[in-house]
Amino acid sequence: MSTNETPTTAIRRALDLQRAAFIVEGAVGIETRKARLQRVIDLVVEHNDALCEAMRDDFGGRPVAFSMMNDVLGSLAALKAARDHLHEWVGDQPRTSVQPFDQFGATAWLKIQPKGVVGIIGTWNAPLFTLLAPLASVFAAGNRAVLKPSEVAPRTAEEVARMVAQGFDPAVLAVVTGGPETATAFTAQPWDHLVFTGSIEVGKRVMKAAAENLVPVTLELGGKSPVLIGRSADIRTAAERIAVGKAMNSGQLCVAPDVVWVPAEKMDEFVAAVREVYAGLFPTIAGNADITPTVNDRHFARVESYVADAGARGARVVMAGDFPSAEGTAERRMPLRLVIGAPADSEIARHEIFGAAMMIETYREIGDAVAAINAGGRPLALYYFGSDEAEQAWVLDHTLSGGVAINDVLMHAALHDAPFGGVGSSGMGHYHGREGFLEFSHLRSVYKAGSHDPRREWGMLPPYGPHFEGMMRASVTR
Repeated sequence: MSTNETPTTAIRRALDLQRAAFIVEGAVGIETRKARLQRVIDLVVEHNDALCEAMRDDFGGRPVAFSMMNDVLGSLAALKAARDHLHEWVGDQPRTSVQPFDQFGATAWLKIQPKGVVGIIGTWNAPLFTLLAPLASVFAAGNRAVLKPSEVAPRTAEEVARMVAQGFDPAVLAVVTGGPETATAFTAQPWDHLVFTGSIEVGKRVMKAAAENLVPVTLELGGKSPVLIGRSADIRTAAERIAVGKAMNSGQLCVAPDVVWVPAEKMDEFVAAVREVYAGLFPTIAGNADITPTVNDRHFARVESYVADAGARGARVVMAGDFPSAEGTAERRMPLRLVIGAPADSEIARHEIFGAAMMIETYREIGDAVAAINAGGRPLALYYFGSDEAEQAWVLDHTLSGGVAINDVLMHAALHDAPFGGVGSSGMGHYHGREGFLEFSHLRSVYKAGSHDPRREWGMLPPYGPHFEGMMRASVTR
């Protein structure tokens, strides 16, 4: 963006450039789509060190190994899956023609076409993955795209912009950077599709802005992803996998477990197991390079206020490990806090935590826990631990969430042959797999008439007579 351009002008210029090129290009061949996907793959491989360093700096010390696993390898997996399976998804699909016109050569088919230009707004917690994982589906479908990285991760945004400018004609892929003003201008454009990853509240504003131009949206919004621990579960295994999952990015993941429902008689055992596991993973907090800091002071203060508010309202707050209460505060590194029995009106119970804290709730009957989960918004993820197959099936049948993992957490988001996305308050639409390809495609029905039109000789054209009415009445069947 030049110094004289407003965010709106710069974004609209990028959109108009891509839309004009899209119209001129016409049909987007499979080799062109694969080449674009491969170019992104090559760029990520080439720039992976710089990208991980940028993410480390944006968080004030995020482990490079985590950025490599989550953002670099996660993005590459999505891009490669789209590249390698694209040939299975493209191509016209025959459909049954209209009877009896099919007897005279009429045919029908489904033509799967790209929508055009897609805007993608990423988030700060996974600043590369939330741009490139949707882009994999967008490019596979034959579209062009404009990326808007999060301003909360400015170094990563700069590196992504540099990388894309090096490897792509802006008529195919472009990046716009900037703060809230730019984001607002971005959502107001007449995209052919808009992708947003972020909070529920901002997602509502994005959807409202997109509605002004009737732009279809894919929203990945998160929510309070619950864990149900059945009585048949191995408590130690559940505690270990939940603690490991919650420790990823210090809980700053949209599918991080937010609240754990555990049988009342096993609560103390579970809490003790989590504390032991967590202390083994992180023997110290301050200066521990394996712990991702909270991304900035505002979010750090938000999470700490949730924990303090719950404690003040009577919840029991247990630190997952024996650490000094303020250890790591100066670095925005904090140990996992287990908040037991938080009141329903407490801040931590009302909002997604997105940080180093986790609620613990107990139940007598698992149906009570399911009822409590269903009373809230539809979560992006739901987790069940247990070996009781009947109970597992019952939980799946009586809950609704974006995705599910059984006897683990987070892992369903790594399924690149299955759709990832939310439902209800956790979002809409999806990317990954064939379903992601279809999300950014227009499914265009085509009917082609045969060489002979029998309607006049069959009395199907005005003036209608009793013979035609009799034919129509005879066709009304069960």
